[in-house]
Amino acid sequence: MTTEFIPPKVWTMDSESGGQWASINRPDSGARHEKTLAVGANPLQLHSLATPNGQKVTIMLEELLALGVKEAEYDAYLINIGEGDQFSSGFVDINPNSKIPALSDHSGDTPIRVFESGAILLYLAEKFGHLLPKDLITRTETMNWLFWLQGSAPYLGGGFGHFYAYAPEKYEYPINRFTMETKRQLDVLDKRLAYNQYLGGSEYSIADIATWPWYGNVVLNTVYEAAEFLDAASYTNVMRWAKEIEQRPAVQRGRIVNRVWGEEWEQLAERHSAADIDAVLSKKP
Repeated sequence: MTTEFIPPKVWTMDSESGGQWASINRPDSGARHEKTLAVGANPLQLHSLATPNGQKVTIMLEELLALGVKEAEYDAYLINIGEGDQFSSGFVDINPNSKIPALSDHSGDTPIRVFESGAILLYLAEKFGHLLPKDLITRTETMNWLFWLQGSAPYLGGGFGHFYAYAPEKYEYPINRFTMETKRQLDVLDKRLAYNQYLGGSEYSIADIATWPWYGNVVLNTVYEAAEFLDAASYTNVMRWAKEIEQRPAVQRGRIVNRVWGEEWEQLAERHSAADIDAVLSKKP
């Protein structure tokens, strides 16, 4: 027997909602404790965690370095969201929304803060002139897919991922609802990639860098352990694209930065130089 929930006239937070992230969720914003963020020697200062949103930026930075952009050197500091690091006064100064990743650019006279992962990718692409096509038609198509990802991924992560993998109990309605939407999104990607090597067309771009950590990781079964449940193998074009991008050296490097779980060779809490990543990857069997 189930009891239907009847919403009150005015919602109040009477207790934690349960689940993996319940202890940090509150209906207000702003700093909860005082802490100054560290500032390293490199021009770019990243404060993040290797979730899909965090991987977007570290992969982007490693791709820029692979292209020879020395000015893209960065320090990456760990923000442990389970411990509430994102609510420090220093982090909130960079991102008032208290979500990773957050970037501070110290290459000029006045530091520039950049928050929201899509905004960071666009900022870096425009700053350094790479990974964003310059002709109007291809640039626009690339931006279409970048914004598609920014609007779609919350249904995958906060919707499907939460109810399938993280919620304290399994509930049929939300799992069915968000599974349907996730599969619809995978179908959208599959049809696009049937006729294009990459999302923007023939050129690898920030649209792929933004999308792969979410949908690539899902079909490759490295997040949520839901590939079989979603019948990921049936999305053959998405799978081809995901495996191809997975093999890029910059992707393999960027995905381990600010990661503190998994195998020893894929954990790097902080990154301050290329040698830090080299040392971790050298442990890979």
